[in-house]
Amino acid sequence: MYTLWVVFTLQALLLSPSLVNAGGMTFTKPQIRVTTTFSDFDARIMDHWGEGGGKWAKVSPRHPFAGRTFGGAKREEIRGTRAFGSGYPYGTGNHSTIARRPFPFGVWPLYWDQNFMNADEYGPHYDVVRPGGFIAYIPLRTSKAHFNVTDDEVYYAVGDRESLLPLMVSYVTWCHVTPAWPSRLNPSLPNATIKLENVVQYFRGSSFALASPGYNNTFARTTNSETKESTPLPGFMEYSPFRNVTENALAIMNTIPGETGVDRFVDALALGNVVVVGSMVIALGMIGALLLQMRKRFQLYLYGDPLLVQQARQNRQAEIQYERYP
Repeated sequence: MYTLWVVFTLQALLLSPSLVNAGGMTFTKPQIRVTTTFSDFDARIMDHWGEGGGKWAKVSPRHPFAGRTFGGAKREEIRGTRAFGSGYPYGTGNHSTIARRPFPFGVWPLYWDQNFMNADEYGPHYDVVRPGGFIAYIPLRTSKAHFNVTDDEVYYAVGDRESLLPLMVSYVTWCHVTPAWPSRLNPSLPNATIKLENVVQYFRGSSFALASPGYNNTFARTTNSETKESTPLPGFMEYSPFRNVTENALAIMNTIPGETGVDRFVDALALGNVVVVGSMVIALGMIGALLLQMRKRFQLYLYGDPLLVQQARQNRQAEIQYERYP
């Protein structure tokens, strides 16, 4: 078990320029490269334990999803519900489908059998270019020594392979799970390990999920990503530590390197905060006008009215000229 955990840790450090402290030990933060164009293979970085946010961009031409917006979502927006298609901070105009949606966290949503909510748009035919690699699952089993669990209680983390590998390190560190390798998920198989109805919660724009075979959501195939209806969770699932670890450690899109305050100001305009920003501009304009008026009044107090001062000077010049000797 220890050897397998070390292997996971080493794999998680392959692309890691920054550090994070975990369980008293310092690790470099694992990262995932997301190719955004096939012309020059330009890429953005997804960061585990990162805060996200910043500037959003558009996928370049010659890409299957050219022109779509990606990035900009924050860590605090990562949690979805038990409804497929949830967990989007923006871009959910049509709640009955996930087709043609943006990628706020930099990754694509999962896909399920029977083209549920048009999920085939992100199906296995695009796995070779899917950010983080193909969809996989990994079992999460812990022991009674650390948590109040039953012998058969098991969860599964479902998402892209490169998100799962470093996340397993976090599950081992904080949830004391037994290390395990990810397995490829084929939701179309009749005996698939994980089914749509088993999802306990979606994360990161429905690109990641926690599931349990012991849970069956009879509302799971409701074609509405905003629905609040779901089969209630058992108490031990409701307070599972796996949910908090997933929220804090799951990889999301980084800010653009070197992004400035001006960029964020432009983003605020582009993302619809025109009213707020406009109010700020008006307020600043009013403050500027008030300061200018105060400056004029202060100058008037110190030096007097400029026209009167000029007239006084002219009068005095005339008096001096008159007083001169012939």
